[in-house]
Amino acid sequence: MSTSKGTAVVTGAANGIGQAYAQRLATDGFDIAVADVVEAAATRALVEAAGRKFFSAIVDVTSPDSTKQFAADVDANMPPIVALVNNAGIYPWKSFEETDYATWRKVIGVNLDGAFLMCKAFVPGMVARKSGRIVNVASTTFWLNAPQMTAYIASKGGVIGFTRALASEIGTSGVTANVVAPGLTNTKTMRGVNEEIYDYLPKQQAIPRLIEPKDLVGVVAFFCSADSAFVTGQTIAVDGGQVRL
Repeated sequence: MSTSKGTAVVTGAANGIGQAYAQRLATDGFDIAVADVVEAAATRALVEAAGRKFFSAIVDVTSPDSTKQFAADVDANMPPIVALVNNAGIYPWKSFEETDYATWRKVIGVNLDGAFLMCKAFVPGMVARKSGRIVNVASTTFWLNAPQMTAYIASKGGVIGFTRALASEIGTSGVTANVVAPGLTNTKTMRGVNEEIYDYLPKQQAIPRLIEPKDLVGVVAFFCSADSAFVTGQTIAVDGGQVRL
């Protein structure tokens, strides 16, 4: 096993896009810690196949206690944490009229509070070590005419604002915070929610094909790398050229 670059924490990485992030970061030399609401056995196999150390736990990212305990467990079992990718998210397709307050709170809780609480758990250690990378995941829906996504788009707009503000506070400590904003990506869970959108949305992109998880991993890898040391507070849209920032 080659020398570890340190531990990259990825939330929501038991499958889908998060799993692709974890696999790429493992290939790049990071040991991987996964927080998810389900077991991450498949991701473990991919990470260990890349020759890296793996740790996972069932974590409620909306809970201060759960996220703090996870951080303590990662600290106890893994090399120093050098990157945090806040990927966990939920995306109910509901109109504003159909969105009750409980749904609103749940979406904000997972998508925005989750990023905040994971940062509260891991950023102090990064600041103390004067090194670290925060990558928060938003969505290109923030810039699009996308109905029936009021709570989701609000949460992702909050992620962008939170990241920009956080970057201003931790930059002097050598810690960066950036956002990757994927377009509609071809995953099982997403296709199960709204299949028909996959027929027309890619046609609006400069690169007119479905976005695959593998299309996103390079930007996350860059944000976690030494090459991005002077890049912070930024948002990169990865959507085949539909959104132009």
